[in-house]
Amino acid sequence: MRATLIVLDSVGAGAMPDASDWGDAGADTLGHVADAVGGLALPNLQAMGLGNLHEIQGVPPAAHPTAAYGRAAIASNGKDTIAGHWEMAGVPVSERFREYPEGFPEEILGHFRRITGHDPLGNYARSGTVIIEELGGQHIETGRPIVYTSSDSVFQVAAHEEVVPIEQLHAWCRAMFDVLKPYRVARVIARPFLGEPGSFWRTDNRYDYALEPHDKTVVDTLNESDWPTTSIGKIKSIFGDRGFSEAIKAGGNEALTQAIIDRLDIQENGLIFANLVDFDMKYGHRRNPIGYAAALEAFDARVPDILEKMGDDDLLLMTADHGCDPTHPGSDHTREFVPILAWRKNGLGQNLGDRPTMADMAATMAEFFGVEAPPTGKSFLEQV
Repeated sequence: MRATLIVLDSVGAGAMPDASDWGDAGADTLGHVADAVGGLALPNLQAMGLGNLHEIQGVPPAAHPTAAYGRAAIASNGKDTIAGHWEMAGVPVSERFREYPEGFPEEILGHFRRITGHDPLGNYARSGTVIIEELGGQHIETGRPIVYTSSDSVFQVAAHEEVVPIEQLHAWCRAMFDVLKPYRVARVIARPFLGEPGSFWRTDNRYDYALEPHDKTVVDTLNESDWPTTSIGKIKSIFGDRGFSEAIKAGGNEALTQAIIDRLDIQENGLIFANLVDFDMKYGHRRNPIGYAAALEAFDARVPDILEKMGDDDLLLMTADHGCDPTHPGSDHTREFVPILAWRKNGLGQNLGDRPTMADMAATMAEFFGVEAPPTGKSFLEQV
């Protein structure tokens, strides 16, 4: 038995009822991306039922969907990466992580100066690609690392690999992660880059230091029950490096998708849990609906390659962790429902409706594997 959970990072499916409380009234990542390009061409996801769970220009409802389809609300107090992933693994977040949209206070920066010996550049909220364009040249000239944040609860440190060695950057971030635990900052991320002014790029040597879930996830339960649990991309770090028997590193949607396909060739049972980050990182936060649409269509073209690897006893789940509507003001995530496509060979193609929590996916995987379910969530396995 094998389950594959693919997170299409930030591919939201319409504003939640409380979206206005988060400044996200009217947000609709899938709907607005489709409108921006005059309609999406997603024939494979359309056949599974993507157009049945949400109105998307160019993606009409399938007469006979090949997957069960629906949406899940975010029950967590947040719209961030950590909250979304923990919740789909069965552990919603009730206490919101601490955010610093105006930059970090002197109390925190003092710790950073002590650890690094440098006065940081930046210390404001910005897209990672934008801030290295703004400050990368000054960083190279002075050696001062770049500190920045975002709408997430995150302390990020960017440094050029030829100025600050990877090992040094990671050591700084590990130390800052220990410092920031009492502040309830969810993640500290090392963001190395290369290049020169005007042509900087971020490398694949990123590393996330994250808090551990406060309760046992379905991944933990599977791991303790001796099922293989494989992380692809940033998944393992999102769970504080807990619960996974193996982790596969890859960068970019194409490489990550290929890593999923390659893993399906060799892993015969257990869980494969992957995140496709480009939708969010490259197009959502940068407010680029054209690029977002192209990325969706590129992934859709690989869906048959994934389905081809599925066996008789496989379960495939596709979802998202939050929204990031590239047509919405600002550069923040958006508080949206997330899509659910749940596929099994010769499945029923039923309507799962709007689920009250993403934790229903954890309950479904627990029932599928015959292990104890997390306390939150209700399985929809019998409808798949």
